[in-house]
Amino acid sequence: MARFGTAAAATPVDVVVIGAGQAGLSAAYYLRKFGLRPEAGFVVLDRSFGPGGAWQHRWPSLTLSTVNGIHDLPGSSLAEVVGSTSGEVPAAAAVPEYYADYEKRFELPVHRPVQVSVVCDRGDHLRVESDAGVYAARGLINATGTWEHPFVPWYPGTVRFRGRQMHTKDYRNAGELAGQHVLVVGGGISAVQLLDEISQVTATTWVTRREPAWREEEFTPELGRSAVAQVEERVRQGLPPGSVTSVTGLPITPAIRAARDRGVMRRLPMFSEITETGVQWADGSILDVDVILWCTGFRSSLDHLAPLELRNAGGGITLTGRLATQVEGDPRIHLVGYGPSASTIGANRAGRAAAREIIDYLSAEANSR
Repeated sequence: MARFGTAAAATPVDVVVIGAGQAGLSAAYYLRKFGLRPEAGFVVLDRSFGPGGAWQHRWPSLTLSTVNGIHDLPGSSLAEVVGSTSGEVPAAAAVPEYYADYEKRFELPVHRPVQVSVVCDRGDHLRVESDAGVYAARGLINATGTWEHPFVPWYPGTVRFRGRQMHTKDYRNAGELAGQHVLVVGGGISAVQLLDEISQVTATTWVTRREPAWREEEFTPELGRSAVAQVEERVRQGLPPGSVTSVTGLPITPAIRAARDRGVMRRLPMFSEITETGVQWADGSILDVDVILWCTGFRSSLDHLAPLELRNAGGGITLTGRLATQVEGDPRIHLVGYGPSASTIGANRAGRAAAREIIDYLSAEANSR
């Protein structure tokens, strides 16, 4: 891997987009639509070996008919590319095909695999260092998402457990867990989907920190907008963002309803510690398990931005702008796929807003010279 110090020559570019998932591709689409030329005007740096963002790593049983939602990218329809959005085609195959077509169709300058190591402020530009070169950027749209930062909470006794611990990111199929007692930890959509799937081949137990909030009503655009607005308000206040799904609740699909009828969705409160053979609650009750599956979510992948000192004392990043993508105090930097745009509900609109605002800022800056 190449190493770049302060003496390395930097390629000048107006905007660097880091990440080529839904938010990154949306931003790139609008940067081009609003007048920036590929390569000279903007580049997209993506760490993956192929198109698809985090979707290419999803478990095989997550199909287009079971996924919680895949929103079309601007200017293109998923159904037109893959033929349908309601079949049993794995999302890990369909979405990369769709994204690859999208990058080619709109001639987006995606470079991969490129690992961005650090971004530093150099006054008149942002220095973006990667294993494929260095860029001197007038603006930055960070769209690195969360997949690379799985979150596993710490509990006493974690290192004592003799069984297997795995995260949602590690899951491939229920068959590999057959014959084992699996403890599923977490109250999100992935947790209940995997709980349902695994329970059909082996014994399961489900624990969450809070009582699950079930949603009986249909997920409407209005509900989605309300959820995004609540998360947006948090980042405008500089608070760490909550997830959009934590606001919307868990949808009761036919599969989940069937699992409830089988008794699978009976939830226990969170344990207090982990033992060598399982878990123990504060009242002394114990449960022996073979596998602990942590469906406890992800955190934003922002380590490469650490030198910019964007986080406040509470760990959040204060965002402003029309859709809360612009870092307060530095209009050169936008975060998409973060906070209110961390789901596909808000990624497209955030990409458009970030592209528009950063181009307007750069134009105003150029005119003021």
